[in-house]
Amino acid sequence: MTTRIQRRNRRKILDAALDVFSAQGFRGATLDQIAGVAGLSKPNLLYYFDSKEAMHRALLDDLLDVWLEPLRALNPDGNGKAEILAYMRRKLQMSREFPRESRLFANEVLQGAPRLGDQIGGDLKKLVDESAALIRRWIAAGQLAPVDPYHLIFSIWALTQHYADFDAQIRMIRDGADPMEGADAFLETLFERLLKP
Repeated sequence: MTTRIQRRNRRKILDAALDVFSAQGFRGATLDQIAGVAGLSKPNLLYYFDSKEAMHRALLDDLLDVWLEPLRALNPDGNGKAEILAYMRRKLQMSREFPRESRLFANEVLQGAPRLGDQIGGDLKKLVDESAALIRRWIAAGQLAPVDPYHLIFSIWALTQHYADFDAQIRMIRDGADPMEGADAFLETLFERLLKP
């Protein structure tokens, strides 16, 4: 049975690993960097996780469940346009609340998804296929404009996660302003017009 201190240290290590992996990528991250951010010794780190790979895997396993939840929340009995707009808002909120997780996922995919390939080609693909079928149903019912459901989902991912993944770029261009300022209204208008039957 794990103690409260062990649970706290494990959480502290994973939080530090998330900082380092999201900034450096898997290849650039080192155990020494993670130990330094966690405020623990490297041997202490290795007591909880036997390798950098084990920490990275634990973060990705937790992340995928969280990342898929907004798409799982589409209500098949709801109005298609309202459901897609709500999905877009949930994804934008995730970029606001979980920017490190977004960058972790982006880094993994940019590397060819060596650790998440099976889940992306399995659970994620299945969920996206089911969601695409649902979007087609809403289109056939006249609730949405005829759009390619896959590209609609991809565009929601791209347009919402951009705010987390390219936060530094947006801040530089906008003279340090909040990168999310105005994003909600802009994306709402964009998708409202795109999806209007």
